[in-house]
Amino acid sequence: MNAENIVKKHIKNLPVYETGKPIEYVAREFGLDPDGILKMASNENPLGPSPKAVEALSSKLSALNYYPDGGCYELRQKLSKKWGLSPSQFAFGNGSNELLEFVAQCFVGEGDETVFGAQSFIVYKLATIFMGGKCVSVPMPGLRYDLDMLRDAVTEKTKVVFMTNPNNPTGCVVKGEEVANFVRSLPEHVVFCYDEAYTEYQDEEVDLRPLIREGRNVICLRTFSKIYGLAGLRIGYGYTSEEIAGYINRAREPFNVNSLAQIGALAALDDTDFVKESKRINNIGRKQFEKAFQDMGLEYFSEGANFVMVKLNDAAGAFVKMQKSGVIVRPNVGYGLPDWLRITIGKPEDNERCIEELKKSL
Repeated sequence: MNAENIVKKHIKNLPVYETGKPIEYVAREFGLDPDGILKMASNENPLGPSPKAVEALSSKLSALNYYPDGGCYELRQKLSKKWGLSPSQFAFGNGSNELLEFVAQCFVGEGDETVFGAQSFIVYKLATIFMGGKCVSVPMPGLRYDLDMLRDAVTEKTKVVFMTNPNNPTGCVVKGEEVANFVRSLPEHVVFCYDEAYTEYQDEEVDLRPLIREGRNVICLRTFSKIYGLAGLRIGYGYTSEEIAGYINRAREPFNVNSLAQIGALAALDDTDFVKESKRINNIGRKQFEKAFQDMGLEYFSEGANFVMVKLNDAAGAFVKMQKSGVIVRPNVGYGLPDWLRITIGKPEDNERCIEELKKSL
């Protein structure tokens, strides 16, 4: 039997998401010691996980025989107080990535359209195709959002507009007032899905809660994977209207967020010192890379989040050469940026090693 004859057509055309190469893969491929490999490809926190989360997790391992709390009750209550919203306005996912899929499941069907930037997070495209929808990819001149172009792409067929701010993978930042004006310009049949995965790295975070209170179709997504350093636990959340949160909670699996993820997230929310230090190290590293790129005469883009972009004559070749030297960065071919590498900002000594290997690769 040939499964190709029975699988859904849009699944055949669904691209496979390519993650940043794991350390173990590179070690096997190039015969390297895993302990000597530096991964700067997936925007993980170089300081490791939140210490408070690690401490909380270590005392809860004996309870793994029980199912997790399917409603994330304690985390829901804590976030409700943090954001001044009702507990029923939250939804939780196996990372914010899963919540993006829930948004598509709830609002996108065969022939419906979603609108997003051409160089924004590729999961917007994948989630749309998975539901049989049509992707409307809007150009991003100079690696930035053009909100007028984005708005002009919205039609009566549009169901969701996706935006990351700061954007992944370019790192561009849109000011809060501009985002709010854009949302208010959208028709009532459109959901605005605002991806805040990197927002904690910003000095001024955009607050869309007033728009939610106005009754706008807005859902904001956050993750514990980045500044809190809990990428391995896979937990994220969304805050929105009670109605939209209710639909998403219908779409999710009963136990989609595991027990340890909930425990770690609860503790990480109190780890304000760790968040401040992560942000401080990130700011130092950004300046470190910017100076190095200037000294090398390389075009670069560095604005928000915990990564930088650099343009090279042979980005693919540099990517391979740096791997051979034990430094993993991220190519951007899948985003239509084959000449650019994305580099996660690390600790100062890690950044220096990455810069030296980049010089050698040139």
